[in-house]
Amino acid sequence: MNVKIKIKKGDNVKVVSGNYRGSEGRVLEVFPDKYRAIVEGVNMVSKHTKPSAKNSQGGIVKQEASINISNLMLVDKAGNVTRVGRKVKEDGTIVRYSKKSKEEIK
Repeated sequence: MNVKIKIKKGDNVKVVSGNYRGSEGRVLEVFPDKYRAIVEGVNMVSKHTKPSAKNSQGGIVKQEASINISNLMLVDKAGNVTRVGRKVKEDGTIVRYSKKSKEEIK
């Protein structure tokens, strides 16, 4: 896939479609090659684990599974969902900006 991903680790996002529509969270990890991201508290699955040194008991652990990036939208500082644009500043650096409020992101 040759699509530029505009969501990064640490961004606040809102799920706009799917089973978790309407929920918000922070991006924990992004997988550009798979076009997916893991969002805190979204798409929780039960994983069965064997006993190990870290978890001596084993059992069923709830954890986040990845979600397609097309189902996510960035939440800007004002709390509005927005599309993300990219522009080049005078010094040549590329910055992300909110298309709704025209503010620079981070």
